Amino acid sequence: MEQHIDYLIGHFGYFGIIIVLIGGIIGLPVPDEVLLTYVGYKVFQGTLSYIPSVISAFVGAMGGISLSYFIGYKFGLPLIKKFGPKIHITEKKINRTQKLFLKVGPVLILVGYFIPGVRHLTAYVAALNSFPFRKFAAFAYTGAFLWSFTFVTLGRKLGENWGIVDFYVSKYSMHLIVFIIILLSILYLFWRKRNQLRKA
Repeated sequence: MEQHIDYLIGHFGYFGIIIVLIGGIIGLPVPDEVLLTYVGYKVFQGTLSYIPSVISAFVGAMGGISLSYFIGYKFGLPLIKKFGPKIHITEKKINRTQKLFLKVGPVLILVGYFIPGVRHLTAYVAALNSFPFRKFAAFAYTGAFLWSFTFVTLGRKLGENWGIVDFYVSKYSMHLIVFIIILLSILYLFWRKRNQLRKA
């Protein structure tokens, strides 16, 4: 993995980070968190600069999530069901994400990046549910920045120990993310109810 990323950075620089993340977000088998953390490690080594790395990761995540939304909006569920399994987007995963989206749509868009297997689906599901793009973009782009910043910064701070992020993400992320989703959902519902009372 490291050799491939080194080759990518050596030949394409920050543009390579953008392209790979776009592919990863739309569903290609790219270990996104590992990539971002390794980019942070390269910042630690001095091979890359911190701010351009975070910006490149953000642009890649933003581009990928926007492209996913466009595909879902333009071509709909039949195309996703037909080609989705080839990039690990199964009908079962789509149905599960749709149920979650109907309950906590904006929250899921925001934190979906941090959930392996869900970040690839939130944009498709949002488009299929006719979620307005402007509203989608506000949550999705905020989530893209938080996700990119978090893992690039982790890689930079951990230095030679950057690899432990992959272990903890794969082992403990779902428990943490479930807790975060529940917490953010409660806050979102409280905020929405408060706004409704103000308008009444």
